[in-house]
Parts: sequence; structure tokens; C-alpha cells
Amino acid sequence: MKKDASAAAKEIRKSVITMCHKSKSSHVGTALSCVDILSVLYFKIMNIDPDNPNHPERDRFILSKGHGASALYAALAHRGFFPVPMLDKFYSDGSRMAGHPFLNCMPGVEASTGSLGHGLPIACGISYAGKNTGKKYRVFVLLSDGECDEGSVWEAAMFAGFHKLKNLTAIIDYNKIQSFGAVKEVLDLEPLSDKWESFGWAVREINGHDMGEIENALMNVPFQEDKPSLIIAHTTKGKGVSYMENRVEWHYKSPDNDEYKKAMEEMEK
Repeated sequence: MKKDASAAAKEIRKSVITMCHKSKSSHVGTALSCVDILSVLYFKIMNIDPDNPNHPERDRFILSKGHGASALYAALAHRGFFPVPMLDKFYSDGSRMAGHPFLNCMPGVEASTGSLGHGLPIACGISYAGKNTGKKYRVFVLLSDGECDEGSVWEAAMFAGFHKLKNLTAIIDYNKIQSFGAVKEVLDLEPLSDKWESFGWAVREINGHDMGEIENALMNVPFQEDKPSLIIAHTTKGKGVSYMENRVEWHYKSPDNDEYKKAMEEMEK
């Protein structure tokens, strides 16, 4: 039975923390910031069938910020694409769940990502193909804010606007922290909304942890006829774990035993 999106988000967060602790892997902060978005997509919005993950009419989701792969794998598992216990193999020798996802590594993974700036161009190609062949599927792609430093993002944005890809929705996980510092100090993106609008996109800004706002935005795409849609989701790095929130070091750290215990206790409150 499909879970409620809020309940799913809690379970996905617990899985992400456990996966990163057990594997001693990085990027727990960037995974936690996008959990609520993934939960609404997979449990409320997308036309998908875990029992038939390659159905030609399915909606597609691409995690362009591939370093947040633990959240994607956890969302897929809790949605029923594969058994949740398989998450124990994340980032371990011989596992198909690498630190960055690759095409068909697990059921439901639609693209190889992690080299930042690749996901939106791939999503544009899938959207363009769907438009030209009269398919009804939609394409959703999640980018990081730091990823918007990449020139390929803006090439793809220009392409999507020019070709009026109304079946494409991009979401920016705007947690405002990238690898080594605050986004505004590394390479300020503002005025972010104006930039995307100038490329021919219809833009909305939301609280990326408010389930109602996320669902309302995603239920109403395309925001304008014959335009791709962009959602700027204001989020918190490390959301849900007090000592990780808004801390740049959790881009790379993994929780030790004491930190893991504390995080899991917080998840139970």
C-alpha cells in the first residue's frame, strides 16, 4: 500500500542517514534537503508503476544532482521499486547502488548523473522526444543550486524555452550551500527567478519542505501554456537533523556512531 507523502519522507530520511552512516559515504546533507520534494513526486504526483518501471507512458524523473543518490534510492525503495532491505548495500563493493546513479542501475533510475550539469540536458532530450511523438508523459528534473554554475544548465534552459517544452518541469533544490561555502559567496545566482524567466521559463518559488506548497506547485504544471516550468524550492541543507542543518561540512561528512544515534533519535520525535 502506498504511503502518505509525509510518512514516506520520514522513512526516506531515516534510510538516507542509515545508508550514509553504514557506507561512510558523503552527501548526506544534500540528500536530506531534497527528501520532501522526492516524497511528493513519488507518492503524489508522478504517473509511475513500480511493477512496470519501464512503461513507455510513465512520467520520468531525473536526479541531476546525482550526489544526492541516497535519497533517490531510498525514495524508489519505499515506493516499491525494489525491497527496502536492499538499501543496506548502498555504496558497498559489488553493489549497483553507487554513490552517483547510473542508467538502470536500479529499477526506476532514468539517467546516469553526478557530473553536474548533465541532468537538465538529458531531460530536455526526453521532453523534446515526447513532444515530437505526441506522448503524454511528463519529465521532472531536480538540480542543485551550485549546479547552476555549470554552463550546460543554461544551454539546456535556452533550448527548453525555445522549443516550448511544456512537458518539462525543473526543480532547483535551493539550500544555498555548495561544496565549500555559501552559494552567494562562491558564485551568487541572484536574481535567479529573473534569469530563468528571461530564458522563456515560467517560474514559481516555494518552501521546499512544505508538503502542501510542493504538491500545489507540481499539480499545476505547466504554469503557463507552451513554457517549461521551473520551481525554485527554498530548502535547508541537512533538513531534519539539527546538527546537520545549514552546516557546510555535511556536504562531505558521514555520521559516526554517536552522530548516527542522535540523528535517529531525532527522527523518532
